[in-house]
Amino acid sequence: MNETRALFSVLRQTADPPVVDAIEHLIEKGDDRELNRINLLDFSAHRGLDEERVIAGFLHASRLGLFDIGWNVLCPGCSGVLDTHTSLKSLRHDDYNCALCAAGYEASVDEMVEVAFTVSPRVRKIAAHDPDTLPQWDYARQIFWSSGIEFDDAAFSRLVEEATLEAIELPPGEKALLSLQLPNQFIIVFEPVTHSAQFLDVQGEPTTERQHLSVVFNKLHAPTGTMTMRPGPLRLSLDNQSDRRVLPSVWVAGDALHDLLGKRKPILTAKRMLANQTFRDVYKADNLNVDQRLKITSLTFLFTDLKGSTALYERVGDLAAFDLVRAHFQALLEIISAEKGAVVKTIGDAVMATFVSPAQAVAAGLRMRDAMDKLNDARGSQDLVLKVGVHEGPCLAVMLNERQDYFGQTVNIAARVQGLATSQAMYVTGPVLDAPEVAGILQNAAIMPVQREAALRGIADKVVVYEIS
Repeated sequence: MNETRALFSVLRQTADPPVVDAIEHLIEKGDDRELNRINLLDFSAHRGLDEERVIAGFLHASRLGLFDIGWNVLCPGCSGVLDTHTSLKSLRHDDYNCALCAAGYEASVDEMVEVAFTVSPRVRKIAAHDPDTLPQWDYARQIFWSSGIEFDDAAFSRLVEEATLEAIELPPGEKALLSLQLPNQFIIVFEPVTHSAQFLDVQGEPTTERQHLSVVFNKLHAPTGTMTMRPGPLRLSLDNQSDRRVLPSVWVAGDALHDLLGKRKPILTAKRMLANQTFRDVYKADNLNVDQRLKITSLTFLFTDLKGSTALYERVGDLAAFDLVRAHFQALLEIISAEKGAVVKTIGDAVMATFVSPAQAVAAGLRMRDAMDKLNDARGSQDLVLKVGVHEGPCLAVMLNERQDYFGQTVNIAARVQGLATSQAMYVTGPVLDAPEVAGILQNAAIMPVQREAALRGIADKVVVYEIS
């Protein structure tokens, strides 16, 4: 405990005090289940704390060893955890398969990879640190399903009481025989430890003859299959050939199961984490491998540059220009952070930043323009003329020059769009203007975008852009 208190003393030097207080209270008073795969967005909402400050606080706490970060690959259908990683470096490029949904997916960091935090066993030992000791239903809630499932006790009780025909724990090398009465419904024999399933399409006239089914669990993810059976008695043989206990359940795929899986809450996605400034600052080059390429289906890029910065140095002198450019950088970086973006890099007098949504980038761009006006007014000049370009689209997250970066045509277009601006203006593309909430931001600012068609260097076709001035 003395060591933990010392870590909290260090944490208070870098994180928001109310967030640190909430984290400390959680570790001291929280139930075991609350300390496993903590959903930071849910944590923020229940405590009335700012999401960005909570994310920053947990990142600093994890760097100190208070928490372990888990990058969980989720099934978009049932929100089951298909795999979990301690780092994005181990995220595979191949498909992830969900037996429960009988579907395969290529992991996308947009929505399929959640970032959750579990208390370190050095700080507090919880049951989930040894998942094989968890009771069957606790395993389902804490290990198989993600932090994005809203585990309403009533809905979960319905799953256990109404939708479950049988559920057992089977040690390694053990076999079991179950006698069931199949209803005229779709049935799933599901095992969460080995991620395997057998579907039973129960239909037709009821029978009194005993039907037979054998299911084997092993280290391989068994392919999901469907068998047609009739309502009536079933003799179910289960054989655990794995080196771990298994937890097979027989579920009715009805309202109780669907209601539970339909109760979702927002999660902290890997995309949002990659676009978080604190994560970039704290973890730096520890997040991706050099040869890794993570697909992102949608990310917003904002590029800025100072118009005529070379002439500025000649006009006011190196020292004055340096101070002015530094003040400009400080203003931009504060605005990017405040609008939940992250600086990818600075190139000369230019900034490249990312945002999860176009609305955040547009809001940042408008604030940047106002900030430059204030800096100019303070000097009684128009020395700082900022050009801004914003574009949204797919890209690859990569490692370049020992730094997390982005690659792809979306990045190229965003940089070229910024180059179109000739005054204190912002240029955005159609996908940005069409994004939800952007229209409201421009309307509140009494701005009417002006449509233009532009040829961008290196881009074959002309691009429709919008000037926001």
